[in-house]
Amino acid sequence: MNILILGSGGREHALAWKIRQSSLLNQLFVAPGNAGTARIAKNIPIGVNDFKKIKSVVLSEAIDMVIVGPEDPLVGGIHDYFLEDDALRNIAVIGPQKAAAALEGSKEFAKLFMERHKIPTAAYKSFTAESLVQGYSFLETLTPPYVLKADGLAAGKGVLILNDLAEAKRELKAMLQEAKFGKASATVVIEEFLAGIELSVFVLTDGKDYKVLPTAKDYKRIGVGDTGLNTGGMGAISPVPFADKAFMDLVHQRVVKPTVEGLKMDKLPYKGFIFIGLIKVGNDPFVIEYNVRLGDPEAEVVVPRIQNDLVTLFHAVANQTLAAIDLQIDQRTAATIMAVSGGYPGDYSKGKEISGMEEITDSLVFHAGTELKEGKVLTNGGRVLAVTSFGKDFVEALQKSYQSIGKIDFKGMNYRPDIGFDLEVRTTRCPE
Repeated sequence: MNILILGSGGREHALAWKIRQSSLLNQLFVAPGNAGTARIAKNIPIGVNDFKKIKSVVLSEAIDMVIVGPEDPLVGGIHDYFLEDDALRNIAVIGPQKAAAALEGSKEFAKLFMERHKIPTAAYKSFTAESLVQGYSFLETLTPPYVLKADGLAAGKGVLILNDLAEAKRELKAMLQEAKFGKASATVVIEEFLAGIELSVFVLTDGKDYKVLPTAKDYKRIGVGDTGLNTGGMGAISPVPFADKAFMDLVHQRVVKPTVEGLKMDKLPYKGFIFIGLIKVGNDPFVIEYNVRLGDPEAEVVVPRIQNDLVTLFHAVANQTLAAIDLQIDQRTAATIMAVSGGYPGDYSKGKEISGMEEITDSLVFHAGTELKEGKVLTNGGRVLAVTSFGKDFVEALQKSYQSIGKIDFKGMNYRPDIGFDLEVRTTRCPE
């Protein structure tokens, strides 16, 4: 098969690395890709939202399958674009159609979906500029912290958690009346704050059946101890040590099964990944959010643990034969550490030469924001590299990743030295 992956981050490099191992693969293309994918596939310099150019490449390169990495083209309807074009309709697309992608494209849509299918989530109300005063009143009924979420896609920056009521009101006004997050915050969801510990559950579905992939926990804040600004993710661990069998049974019954069944009941066509962001409150799971693709950097610990041929899995998704697949998962723990540019998630510079990667032998290095220029690998984003290692537990896996990332260098390089700080060393292995 000739396969095209859309995207340019660590998630797409991890997918390319895994797909490259498939006996079913003929040629692999990544658009636009990065310096890491350039070494194992052919990069094509087109944007993920340029559907016409994607069509041209698909036809000229005789592509059989398109795997959509990021959310933007899914929310924009790339799967529908293929289905509506006579020349493209028979090409497999891994990722939901536009109507189902609204699970990530609209926080309000996701909340209504959860209400409809009795999936546990935080209490909430939605507001627009016209109902700003009612929003103020609703904030006054809550106890801090206050959670404000831009309804639409805001590149991971549309969620604010604030402790001061006056500040929460100012930010609500900035989002609704001053378009702080552009069109994404034309509607704002205000919800109650849930205190607990977060994790992510990944599901692969063909629209009829599903497989639950390894759990993961990522670390969003830039600073030690989960302080400072939010980022796209500074590291991740899989499996999650505190997600024991009893808890995962609850997740299956209360969240995963009703989510997949709800998609079918609502006639929302779905072939691809469902990212379920959860919080464990006491022993109960609540859904924080849905994403309609693999997470990043979670993909860099989840994908390496999948032992099946990934193309075989995707082929089953396309043909709705996923139920016949026996999912095989590596029982070791995987941990990834993200190296980021100096100043990230604020302003940062690009074009810094990266050295030391060739010295790493005990870990996988996935490129997130890099480019190849005149034979040199340069930084080309805020999150630059993800260093992933295996271990018998998360402590050993993290030790290996930290040893390996210590060999890498570029000007201004930064990384969290405390990934996994909130996990107890004495934990039982999570069954998956």
